[in-house]
Amino acid sequence: MPITVDIDVMLAKRKMSVGELADRVGITPANLAVLKNGRAKAVRFATLAALCDVLECQPGDLLRWEAEDAADAADAADVTDG
Repeated sequence: MPITVDIDVMLAKRKMSVGELADRVGITPANLAVLKNGRAKAVRFATLAALCDVLECQPGDLLRWEAEDAADAADAADVTDG
């Protein structure tokens, strides 16, 4: 998928754990992990707004678009590197 989720980057910048973020946003750690790991098919605007509020950031700090070719090349590199 060409949308990449960078929640882990913001968590590191804010020195916050996944569990703390989940508690403060009001979602389960499991659902946050699905979003954080890029396995989510959708995100509610209310959830995105809550994430931005807690992390004091903009939606663009959490989500970015990558061209399909770049995403496919990155996935292929991960498979061949490991």
